[in-house]
Amino acid sequence: MSIRTLLVDDHTMFRQALRVMLELEEGIEVVGELGDGSKIVETVALLRPDVVVMDVSMPGMNGIEATRALRAKHPQIKVVALSASNYKQFIIEMMGAGAMAYVVKSAAGDQLVYAINSAAKGKTYLCPESATLLVDSNGLGLGPGGAATPLESRRLARRETAVLQLLAQGKSSPQIGKLLHIASSTVDVHRRNIMRKLELHNVAELTKYAILVGIADL
Repeated sequence: MSIRTLLVDDHTMFRQALRVMLELEEGIEVVGELGDGSKIVETVALLRPDVVVMDVSMPGMNGIEATRALRAKHPQIKVVALSASNYKQFIIEMMGAGAMAYVVKSAAGDQLVYAINSAAKGKTYLCPESATLLVDSNGLGLGPGGAATPLESRRLARRETAVLQLLAQGKSSPQIGKLLHIASSTVDVHRRNIMRKLELHNVAELTKYAILVGIADL
């Protein structure tokens, strides 16, 4: 029986090219497409795919948020993350949200097909580029179900995400403290924790990351 697959990517031409490629593969059936993650829960309920190929960086609801929402409502659905960036925190966030596999778009040929088949069988898979990145940087491994316990500790807490968003908007620590009703010194602690978790070193790098994951605008 074919693996029913839903494609979620905001780049129409890339998404259509993926569809053509996957429909040539025996054992994979593309049952639908979405341009963002905002209607992922309803669409999955309607189309009942086995696997969702999810772009990480999308406007509106990004792939991390969409995966989290999808897995909360439909925990049986397997998610394959697809990203233009082999960025460690993307891997961490997506696997922490419940994705079973991670593939960079530059390898979205045989690697994506392999990832879809692996995810459908309940097996975790990282494309070689992403696996090498994690191993070289921290020696991290993945635990049962696709989420690694060391990676989980690197996910941003809700308050940290709020601080990051405001930092990316150019707000100072006193301004952020006033907006979030916390002390300026607490904001500084959150900023240091965010930098440590993301392994970034200044506000410019934090801003770039916030834009990449869709929690701040250009």
